[in-house]
Amino acid sequence: MQQHGDQYIGGAWRDSLGSESIAVLNPATEEVLASVPAGTAEDVDTAVAAARAAARAWGATAPEERLAYLTRLRDGLAARQSEIAGTVVAELGAPIGFATAVQAGLPLAVAQSYLDILAGYAFTEQVGNSIVYAEPAGVVAAITPWNYPLHQIVAKVVPALAAGCTVVLKPAEDTPLVARLFAAIVHEAGLPAGVFNLVTGVGAVAGAALAGHPGVDLVSFTGSTAVGRLIAETAGGGVKRVALELGGKSANVVLPGADLTRAVSVNVGNVMSNSGQTCSAWTRLLVPADQYQEAVAIAVKAAAKYVPGDPAAAETRLGPVVSAKQRARVRGYIETAVREGARVATGGAEPPEGLDRGFYVRPTILADVTPEMTVAQEEIFGPVLSILAYRDEEHALEIANGTDYGLAGGVWAADNETAVAFARRMDTGQVDINGGRFNPIAPFGGYKGSGVGRELGRHGLEEFLQPKSLQF
Repeated sequence: MQQHGDQYIGGAWRDSLGSESIAVLNPATEEVLASVPAGTAEDVDTAVAAARAAARAWGATAPEERLAYLTRLRDGLAARQSEIAGTVVAELGAPIGFATAVQAGLPLAVAQSYLDILAGYAFTEQVGNSIVYAEPAGVVAAITPWNYPLHQIVAKVVPALAAGCTVVLKPAEDTPLVARLFAAIVHEAGLPAGVFNLVTGVGAVAGAALAGHPGVDLVSFTGSTAVGRLIAETAGGGVKRVALELGGKSANVVLPGADLTRAVSVNVGNVMSNSGQTCSAWTRLLVPADQYQEAVAIAVKAAAKYVPGDPAAAETRLGPVVSAKQRARVRGYIETAVREGARVATGGAEPPEGLDRGFYVRPTILADVTPEMTVAQEEIFGPVLSILAYRDEEHALEIANGTDYGLAGGVWAADNETAVAFARRMDTGQVDINGGRFNPIAPFGGYKGSGVGRELGRHGLEEFLQPKSLQF
């Protein structure tokens, strides 16, 4: 077991100022992988001071200079793809194939996208008799989740650095090892001391201290809507900017005339990926009432391909969820669904056969779900798909928009025009049309309780910039 007692602050690894530690578990075996320091408010103070001291000089660098540093950072991510994937398999339980392609591959693609954007971005603009400068927002607190641990780090830290901001990162306590690996890559890239800082710790201590710190100018948080509200309240007291990427309860709407088999099969794959621990997952499948039973049968057949197993094995498509707490949460939602009248078409709350250790959940399809049920309203964050029937298009739209969330969604129709017309009426930030692929340079973020602001692409860079006008 690796025992780490240091934080990355001011360009060096320094002993944490607290005495407590966090045990990092392997969710497939329940064994302790490592321990990291449970950072204190004093650690946060030190890190913010380092970021503040570096902010003015880093913000004044030419974009070409920042581009050179970030290119070395990108090269470090590329060189360590195998190590990154293995780390995420160990601490998150993501299957090795998925960890390689997505958990390691996507952050590399996102980093490259920001190199491309930075190389061509105009930080000044003539507007009438004014020159408008896009200047860095200042010191950024980046608070990231465990489900896509490196992707979320890269999606915040790289555009913040590209904008000329300095950063203090507080990663999720369940998956801090890949964050430490990222800090090592930053160090190898030679960024100036204090430009990037890492403090591991629990949200209620280190995260809260960071969100409310008077030396922080902008808080970028990804996580639950409940915690996002608290961070927004805390940041608001200090008149800080916030960027919040929060929960989702996304609807995948299959309109009459669509390819039902493909739509349902893709939906099942979407929900089972990363063991359902994806904020934008299509956890509600909406199908016409006269095709309902056929859709359930297709979903059950598709779910059978996702057999829980060892995430380190190449053939595994469904690993464990991240923790015992998460497993209890997901199983609890399945039990609640049954009590409220839903039917388990496959899966269920019982432990998977042959897996006595590890935080495993059966891939579950819930049928006879109605819009007011808990599983149709609240984010489960596990391999659970709810299938709902609708009467007509207006009823489908009412169901799709009938939650507190609005992060993502899908629409399937006989033609793209029909799907687009429906998608434009959905209260959500991203919609995939007839199976459209994820685009890492398109803005990602939500409506309503799913957040404020956008990540990825040009919009993601501009979250970390602020305009200054000079009149002549």
